Amino acid sequence: MHVVSLPIVTTYALVLTFGAVGMIQFAGIGIVRRAYLRWGYPARIFRLTGTMELLAAILLSTSRTHLAGVLLAAAVNFIAVALLLKNRAYLPALPGMAVMAALPLTLIPTH
Repeated sequence: MHVVSLPIVTTYALVLTFGAVGMIQFAGIGIVRRAYLRWGYPARIFRLTGTMELLAAILLSTSRTHLAGVLLAAAVNFIAVALLLKNRAYLPALPGMAVMAALPLTLIPTH
């Protein structure tokens, strides 16, 4: 029998979140490119951001690399939230703040 626990559900939700956002960032859809350019960042920085988010999703998804995934996800997410707040994008920063609150939940032992 499989037991569904808060840390497991949270981990899967964050893997999906970082994976989806990473793909959107890496693809560099119009709104992403325009935001980075408006804020004065290099034209292709979205590729680096997307790669880091995809890597965080991959690392979060396996038990052996989970801690590294949490650390990378926290760093990438912190920078993203700080960037949004610096540029007065308060509403878009809220999901990132929720992710920061959820990341420690994935570290709760499930045994």
